Parts: sequence; structure tokens; C-alpha cells
Amino acid sequence: MSTAVTRDKPRTRTPLKIRGSAGLGLAAWLAGILFFLPIAWMALTSFHSEEDAATNPPSLAASLTLDGYRDFFGTGGGASPWPSLINSTVASVASTLFVLLLALPAAYALSIRPVKKWTDVLFFFLSTKMLPVVAGLLPIYLFAKNTDMLDNIWLLVILYTSMNLPIAVWMMQSFLAEVPVAIIEAAQIDGARLPTILTRVVAPIALPGIAATSLICFIFSWNELLFARVLTGVVAQTAPVFLTGFITSQGLFLAKVCAASLVISLPVLAAGFAAQDKLVQGLSLGAVK
Repeated sequence: MSTAVTRDKPRTRTPLKIRGSAGLGLAAWLAGILFFLPIAWMALTSFHSEEDAATNPPSLAASLTLDGYRDFFGTGGGASPWPSLINSTVASVASTLFVLLLALPAAYALSIRPVKKWTDVLFFFLSTKMLPVVAGLLPIYLFAKNTDMLDNIWLLVILYTSMNLPIAVWMMQSFLAEVPVAIIEAAQIDGARLPTILTRVVAPIALPGIAATSLICFIFSWNELLFARVLTGVVAQTAPVFLTGFITSQGLFLAKVCAASLVISLPVLAAGFAAQDKLVQGLSLGAVK
């Protein structure tokens, strides 16, 4: 008896599908350019003089200068931005580390070793983000004033940790849910305790999700303005608060503001570029089964 061997014919893409893919690619490029144009325009304006930056319409052929950056870094006699940049770095990095230390065990308890009604627990965590920030501003200010914590960078660290912890637990719970339970059980059989399991078993597997969570918490902390504006003065002033000082009653110094905005945005852009592969992998973790 002879058996007929059938082979699948290679799938050919119809011209309609090719045109549809090309149209989606073109739309994606156009959307990317539209999002990039304001950043490119800000970068170009930062290299113009104040007179050229204030012209309407702005001139693309204007001469380039570094006066905006010199004014930002205080070489012309103004205030130095380094204390504010250091404060933002300390508040963002320290709060992100505290968030990870607290969110990882909580996410482990809610995903790998779930408690009763764990979905209600997750909703409670997320519901804390629904409170308007302005509603809690006065109580926090009075608390900081009565405890002599005004203009203290560690007050911002505590606030940023509490603000980012709910979203971190929510994100890391979905990431840790993808960790195979058999690996954890094997580690427990070998005598590993919970701290060892979290640091040597769970963390390496969920590293893309941890990186994505860390980057988002860092960006939220770095960009926060309202609490930093109200609760700090000179000692604990952050970079976004320092940036608002360029808008004075004498007018808007556009070139200086663009230079300051570009410099303050560089740490976030550098962190995102360095962790872009982990960020994409972490945000897409669990999307495809």
C-alpha cells in the first residue's frame, strides 16, 4: 500500500496584506516622528540665544550657542543645579530600592503563595492610587511640619516609596505568577529558606519584570513635582522644582528652560535606553501563553 505524502504549500502574502503591513509601518513611523519632534525642537532651541528663541516663528538657521547651558549650570553667577540633581537622584534611587524590597515579598505572597481573597488585596493596593494627590497634601504638610521633616530629602523618599508601592506590587504580582512553582519547591526540598528563594531563585527568573517595575518607579519619582514643591525649600529641592525657578516675573527664558529640561530629562532617557530590552520583555511577560 502506498501512502501519499502531502506537503503544506508555502503561504503567500496577498498584495492587500502587503499594503496593509506597509500602511501600519508607515503609521508607526509617523507616530514616532510626531512624538520625537517636540524633543528635537526643545534640543535645538536650547542651543539658541534668548533673542533667537523668542522669535515668532522661530528661525531654524539661527546661530548656535551654549549660553543656555552655561546659565543652567550657574557659570554666569546663577544658582548651581547640582544640589537639586543630587537630591532627585537620592530620592528616586532610594525610594525605588525600598519599593523593590517591600514589593517583592508582597508579590510573592500574592502570586506564588496566594492568600485568601488575593484579588481583593490587589484591588485595595490599586485603590490607594485613586485618591487625588491634592487631597492628601495638607495632612502630609501638617505632619511634616509637626515632626520637623519639612525640607528633608528623606521625607520625599518615604512619600515616593508609599506612592509607588501599590503599582509595584500590582505589576510584580503578574510577573511572579509566571515563575514555575516546581523550581521553588525543589529549592525548598534542598533546604533553601524564603530570603534565599527570593534572591537566588525568584529574582533571576523575574528579572525583566523587576527591571520594568524599577524603571517605572524611578521615572515616577524623578518627575514628581507637587510634593517636592510644597514640602521642600532649599536643602531638599529637587530638579523639577529647580526647573520651575526659571519662570520668573521678568519673563520666560525659553532657551535656558529648554536647556534645563533637556539636562533634567537625560537621566530618565539614559535609564530607559539602558534597560529597554528588559523593559519590553518585562511589560510583555505573560502576554503570550
